Amino acid sequence: MRKNLTITAILGFLAIALGAFGAHALKEKLDPNSLKSFETGVRYLMYHVIVLLLVNTYSEFSIKTKNLISYLFFIGILFFSESIFAITAGGISPKSIWFITPLGGLFFMTGWIALAVIFFKKE
Repeated sequence: MRKNLTITAILGFLAIALGAFGAHALKEKLDPNSLKSFETGVRYLMYHVIVLLLVNTYSEFSIKTKNLISYLFFIGILFFSESIFAITAGGISPKSIWFITPLGGLFFMTGWIALAVIFFKKE
């Protein structure tokens, strides 16, 4: 659990740092659509950081559950948000990694469905 919370805290830092980077350094360098995409990556990163904090501090969840949800969201963040950052700010062609962003979204959705199933069975 400590590892999950440490990674989550680092990701929270990155969300703030990348948000500031996008708002200040990239505002003049990216076209409005690219900047909007970058902001989407930051927003989804922060949303999942908040959920990860809640999941990993919720005493009703087992370590196995905390790890499952954490790994699904960590992979989702890596694939979804990081691929958006690479495309918008890193200059990587969307054609070369087009499949990674939706794969990250799939990991996010799988994590949310897993949470729903866990909550449903929790009675």
